[in-house]
Amino acid sequence: MRFAPDTEEALAFVVALCNTDASASRSGEDELDEVDGLQDLLSRYNYTGRVDNDEAELRDVQRARALLRHVWTLERDDAVEVVNKMLRDAKALPYLVRHDTQDWHIHATEPDAPLAERVRVEAALALIDVIRTDEMGRLRVCAADDCAGLLLDLSRNGLKRFCSVRCGNRMNMIAFRGRRAEGG
Repeated sequence: MRFAPDTEEALAFVVALCNTDASASRSGEDELDEVDGLQDLLSRYNYTGRVDNDEAELRDVQRARALLRHVWTLERDDAVEVVNKMLRDAKALPYLVRHDTQDWHIHATEPDAPLAERVRVEAALALIDVIRTDEMGRLRVCAADDCAGLLLDLSRNGLKRFCSVRCGNRMNMIAFRGRRAEGG
């Protein structure tokens, strides 16, 4: 499945943001418990515009993370309500923009809007594409027993089950050992 490049980028950021939560992070700790963690995350993604680098912004992004983690798990019709509310709350007005190395893509907030608002709105715009193409099934939680990581399945067949190779390998090893124990 292929979405527009800005949609895929926004969805990938949502996955990365949500997987900083203690329930999904590699470390088992909240990787966004300090402003430095947010700065590190943003440095890996093409976020432009205002960044305050303060505790208030961090708390707002943490709330956005919880909301996006929630909407990721909703059924299509339920997600519509949440997405529409995110756009209404921000008074979002979509417009096309081209900047840096990116070709034409959609923004719906001004660059000086608070970071968490821009995160929510960009995620909402991406989720609109997912909802309109009836591809909510591409947004999943990792199938590993002990992982709550989110994943975005862009594979052709739509069968991706694990958030990482690590989780897939671990679950395959557990299944292998179980089969071996039953057979011998």
